[in-house]
Amino acid sequence: MLDAGELKKGIAIELEGEVYQITDYHHIKMGRGSAQVRLRLRDIHSGNTTERSFQANYKFTPAFLERRSVQYLYNDGDLYYFMDNESYEQSTLTAAQIGEGINYLKEGLNLEILTCKGEVVNIELPVTVELQVTETGPGFKGDTATGGNKPAKLETGITIQVPLFITVGDIIKVDTRSGEYLEKAN
Repeated sequence: MLDAGELKKGIAIELEGEVYQITDYHHIKMGRGSAQVRLRLRDIHSGNTTERSFQANYKFTPAFLERRSVQYLYNDGDLYYFMDNESYEQSTLTAAQIGEGINYLKEGLNLEILTCKGEVVNIELPVTVELQVTETGPGFKGDTATGGNKPAKLETGITIQVPLFITVGDIIKVDTRSGEYLEKAN
């Protein structure tokens, strides 16, 4: 059993027979009342999110998620296909199960797939990915790394803010947790 103080983002718990992953966690201490824990939970199977509040002394049941190394192959509409790096078995997830992670998937990307009780439930992206810039505005002579930002569309379709010196064709590193530009890769 987990106490409220042991909870953090990314931990999987079981509530009312369902498995949830904690996406946000707040400990709230009210003036006279007892402390509460407010959780934003994502249903592992459906991808739906919900917010729940619990008393700080509530005990949570941890859920066991198995991690396997996989490679992203391709998507076909709403379905995303992954191949196990050891057994070469293919697994399929929907866009709803993956959530925001689809913005960072490109063919050949190595990542981890999460399974619960033998069922594939989600993916865990690497902290950074390298993506190519496909569209961006022009940079101007004299621009520096601290000179400002401009929007850039990347090969996966996501648009992020990048420094002014980044041009079309550049490969950049992006933080998958925040969606922010980190550095130029080449």
